[in-house]
Amino acid sequence: MKLSEIQKGECGKIVDINCDSELKSRFSSFGITRGSIVYIIEQTISKNTIEIKINNTKIALRISEAKLIEVEQSQCEI
Repeated sequence: MKLSEIQKGECGKIVDINCDSELKSRFSSFGITRGSIVYIIEQTISKNTIEIKINNTKIALRISEAKLIEVEQSQCEI
């Protein structure tokens, strides 16, 4: 399942990131790494941006970026 498919209020565990090394490095600097738990805070009305929380960091991602992140549903620990 892709990160873009998770609904508001749900969590997922990152299992793979399918992008070039430059974007993967950018994701890593925000804490978006394999094994991290991601919580979906909000989605824009037009559904082209989502706000996520990883650890104590809130991050906005484009849907096109979220489609590159493979997740599995997980229990939230917020």
